[in-house]
Parts: sequence; C-alpha cells; structure tokens
Amino acid sequence: MTQTESLPLALSQGDPAGVGPDIALSAWLERSVHGLPPFLFIGDPAVLAVRARQLDIDVPLKETDAAGAMSVFADALPVLPISAGVDVVAGSPHVATARSTIAAIETAVRLCFEGKVRGMVTNPIAKAVLYEAGFGFPGHTEFLADLASRATGKSVRPVMMLAGPKLKAVPVTIHIPIKDVPAALTETLILDTCRIIARDLKERFGLSSPRLAVAGLNPHAGEGGAIGLEDEEIIHPAITQLRAEGIDAFGPLPADTMFHDEARRRYDVAVCMYHDQALIPVKALGFDDSVNVTLGLPFVRTSPDHGTAFGIAGTGIARHDSLVAALKLASEISRPAGAGAAS
Repeated sequence: MTQTESLPLALSQGDPAGVGPDIALSAWLERSVHGLPPFLFIGDPAVLAVRARQLDIDVPLKETDAAGAMSVFADALPVLPISAGVDVVAGSPHVATARSTIAAIETAVRLCFEGKVRGMVTNPIAKAVLYEAGFGFPGHTEFLADLASRATGKSVRPVMMLAGPKLKAVPVTIHIPIKDVPAALTETLILDTCRIIARDLKERFGLSSPRLAVAGLNPHAGEGGAIGLEDEEIIHPAITQLRAEGIDAFGPLPADTMFHDEARRRYDVAVCMYHDQALIPVKALGFDDSVNVTLGLPFVRTSPDHGTAFGIAGTGIARHDSLVAALKLASEISRPAGAGAAS
C-alpha cells in the first residue's frame, strides 16, 4: 500500500435534506460488496442517525478525524462532525443549513491540502438554498476553484468531465443558455480546456497519449460553412494548434455520429461544445454509474452525477450507484503515477 492509499477519502455531506445522507449510509453498508476505499463523512452525525432510522437501516457512526477514519471504517461510518445548524427534515431544504454545507466543502478542501485525505468526493448541493444564504459562486465547481486558488495563490481553471463506463465527455461551455453558446465559444477557451484535459488524463488517468475527439458546434460540423461558420473559424484552428503542441486532438466531428460503439473506440474523451451535447450521451450510456470529475484542480474531486433529489430523500428509493462509482474513481485517480490508473 502506498502512502496515499493509506489515507481516507473525504466525503462532504452536500445538502443535508437531500439524498446525500441516504446514499452515504447505503454505500457504507455495501462497502465490502463494492470494494470501497475508506471514506470520512464530513457533516452532521445527527442527520445521519435520524436518516438511518427513517430508512430502517443499522449503520454505526463514529465521530473521528481524518487520522482515525482508516481504523474506524471497517466497523463504523467515520464522521467528522459539522452541525447542520437546525433540525433537518428529509426533502425539506432550509437556508439555515447552508453554512454547514459550505463548511463541509471547505473542510474537505483543507484536508486535501494538508495531505490528510487522498481526495474528496462531494455529495450534491442545492444552489438555490446557498444563493439564499449569500453564496457568491455559480456552483460547486467554481467554489472549489476559488478555494484552491486562495490556498495556492495561483489561478485555477476547473474543467468538468463526466466519466461513465462507456464514455468520458467534457462540455467546453456549461451552464449557459443555448443562444449564448456561439458567442461564448472561443479558440482560447477550447485550447485551455483541451490542454487541461490532456494533462489530467496523463497525470491522473495514466493515459500516455490521450485521444481527444472534438465535436462540432453546428449540425454536420457546419458542413464546410454552409450551416454556420464557428466550426471552420473557431474549432478547426484550435484543433490545428493542439496538434502542433503534440496533443492528439481531431475534428471537428459531427456530433450525431460521435457516440456509437465503433466511434467511441477511436478516442478517450469527447470534447463537446455545450452542456447537453456532452451530458445526454454520457447519461444515455450510463445513467446510474456516471461520475462528475473536476479536472484542473490541484487535488482529486469527484461527485455523483445527480442532484439533491429532495423528492425521494428519506424514502429508501435513492440509488447509491453513482456515489459508489465516484468513490471508486476518486480512489483510482488519486494513486501515484504507475500505481494503476483508471481506464
């Protein structure tokens, strides 16, 4: 076992009224079945205890710190306690819990920088709840990038990658309206995104020469300018520059022929121009076990590829497949180079 593998993963609670507590409890119960790495839950143990009773499952809890998590994990779910600030009702989000949600994320990042955990996995947050409490970031990823930037004193550019059993895909533009995508799409943005993808696929995923299939923006990748000029004027020059830098990028490719079985064998990651162009095929090919991975950070971060699911919190319906996949992937990509990486 390497030094890194002797450390736990940090698992932040997410919104305590959502399914984060449910799936954390369920994942721990099936830790042996799935061969899960030890993880330290950062959040309110009282929420976990109430949720376990509500779900009628028996999960022993043990308050501890990162150093104690490894020895605790086999017999109890280790919890680094952070009070939710209010009694939590499953399915009923409350602005008073926002501070604890944020604190759990901040604590996980701090433990990463202190070398006390091997990486972090984040349970889903409810941005509307955080916004009501004055949260000043568009989402989880931007907050993590800001925390990393403040800790290192360097600019951090995060890149969202969805990794499923059959497809890895990155959207170059993310949470913006479709009508705004063409104006937001620039050669520099594509270059920066692809450079980070290539670097992290080498360093974290162990791919010596990652193959990047770059999608076009328009139908038929613009069809030589007949259906829009962005593919010829923005995407193609970016690919040319990437290839000049030694990055194995090719395209722009018509998005409607990129995702069938034979096409996917030609590349390691699909670089897509907007949110749904990337996420629809990933979720269609692996809805329950796809994982959100943030590239470009100075620490490992993965997350289940679903939201808080307030409507099913506490009902026993929530599936923990994506959390299990997120924990396993975080464990794999946090290994030192040469110790075995994710495929």
